[in-house]
Amino acid sequence: MVESAIITKHLSYHFGDIRAVDDLSLEIPTGIVFGFLGPNGSGKTTTIRLLLGLLEPQQGEATVLGFDIQKQAAQVRERSGALLEHTGLYERLSAEDNLEFYGRINRVPQSQRRARIKELLTHFDLWERRQERVGNWSRGMKQKLAIARSLLHRPEIIFLDEPTAGLDPVAAVALRDDLVRLVDQEGVTVFLNTHNLPEAEKLCTQVGVIREGRLLAVGEPQQLRAEKDAARLEVYGSGFRQSVLEQLRAHPMVESVVQENNHLNVTMSQTADTSTLVSFLIRAGVQVEEIRKHRVDLEDVFLKLLEAKPNVN
Repeated sequence: MVESAIITKHLSYHFGDIRAVDDLSLEIPTGIVFGFLGPNGSGKTTTIRLLLGLLEPQQGEATVLGFDIQKQAAQVRERSGALLEHTGLYERLSAEDNLEFYGRINRVPQSQRRARIKELLTHFDLWERRQERVGNWSRGMKQKLAIARSLLHRPEIIFLDEPTAGLDPVAAVALRDDLVRLVDQEGVTVFLNTHNLPEAEKLCTQVGVIREGRLLAVGEPQQLRAEKDAARLEVYGSGFRQSVLEQLRAHPMVESVVQENNHLNVTMSQTADTSTLVSFLIRAGVQVEEIRKHRVDLEDVFLKLLEAKPNVN
């Protein structure tokens, strides 16, 4: 098995004047869930299409599982599973017949096909409903079956484009749990497009953040949090005079101050010492009743990155 599931070097693709993917360079190890984070229109789906050889890059190069996406696109697709914007399911067929059909297309031997279909439907809690027409199913059940379809031929890597979009919270959690178990059991690499930050934080070993086709950051979630780890304080009390707020905003440890009724929301720098700031407030005459300290999460990191200028790869 190759050490890196995906390697891209200065990969670029544009639609007219719009650079959907702009000088993208990253390396993703095998056997992990990689989260590709970005707002709608940031280039996530185009990146997947490039990696699957469905689009030809205008600049740069990439390999998936060691295969060149331009010269060996067929080998890439043979070893990949994908769930893009459409499920690819035939709604007049039963779940079982859908997987039987795709098993034949993917040349899964008949001796293995039946066992594999049962294995996947059982894993996704769909076995007891295997003979029902898919058109009568909920969106969450269809998404589960679509992922089962993409895994039928035991791919080494699976590309998922917003798989929980449009699902209710219960169905989304169930699908995430199913995906985690599947990765653990089968060792498949997952390339997950999402703008659901809590989802990415729970699922992903590594994440990359993209905006307007440009890669802003890549790394483990805790690493990115550490790089942007400014403490957030909620200071409850009284005596928040305008002069105090002006002094506080000018303090070298403070990035921003927002007053809300009886408390302040204070964002501090990475090197800030909370006790020093509290002492400053007390000396300024503020009656401090309670301090609540919060650490940044992946959503904070994401928003800070989107506010900043894109980095050059």
